[in-house]
Amino acid sequence: MQSIIESIWENRDLLKDPSNQQVIRQIIDDLDKGKIRVAEPKNDGSWQVNDWIKKAVILYFPIQQMETMELGPFEFHDKMKLKTKFADAGVRTVPGSVARYGSYISKGVIMMPSFVNIGAYVDEGTMVDTWATVGSCAQIGKHVHLSGGVGIGGVLEPVQAAPVIIEDNCFIGSRCIVVEGVHVGKEAVLGANVCLTMSTKIIDVTGTEPLESKGFVPERSVVIPGSYTKKFPAGEYQVPCALIIGKRKASTDLKTSLNDALREHNVAV
Repeated sequence: MQSIIESIWENRDLLKDPSNQQVIRQIIDDLDKGKIRVAEPKNDGSWQVNDWIKKAVILYFPIQQMETMELGPFEFHDKMKLKTKFADAGVRTVPGSVARYGSYISKGVIMMPSFVNIGAYVDEGTMVDTWATVGSCAQIGKHVHLSGGVGIGGVLEPVQAAPVIIEDNCFIGSRCIVVEGVHVGKEAVLGANVCLTMSTKIIDVTGTEPLESKGFVPERSVVIPGSYTKKFPAGEYQVPCALIIGKRKASTDLKTSLNDALREHNVAV
């Protein structure tokens, strides 16, 4: 399937072939069932991004026709149907929650009124809280809590761009934004309103000297919003950053609340 997708990607005329369209539809169905993933963990702890699957998602749109879908009093007009058979999958979906076909929602996931886009992978036991969004191809681990209003960015193009990755047992606080392929390590805690892009400075302030990085939050880090002074032609101004203020204690139960994890470090919540 990968070689066929690569050929279609280079020559869009091949989209007219019904057999090629069927390959694309099979890939989207495999994504929907969790048989394949846009990105997957490797044994050494790194992640492999499968660009060809992202290409298949992009190629799926031009072979789909717009249609009207009616769900009780609600009406949608789109190229993508919605996921179904949540009971069979062991997923709880509160009215107002929407997951598009081609996203994978594992057993034990709870979706409050929220949105999960095509290509996303949401692993078992995760809470997608009210008004949280999981963008296209984002990878969410096991037993993650995406709090109210969290925005997990999606990525389809550029094709080589990595998706956002939130690993197992993370707490993502209310109104956090994680976009542009930022990677959050296992058991990390992001306090409310943390905003992470690939250009956001992530500063570890737990030692005698600050340690700066970008794009990756180490495992078990406790992170809060911060700012630093930056000089511009018009003067000096405060620019947002993220501060690592400590690590989750080994004694902390993985099921503890976000507030408890932050209180360990004397942060007001």
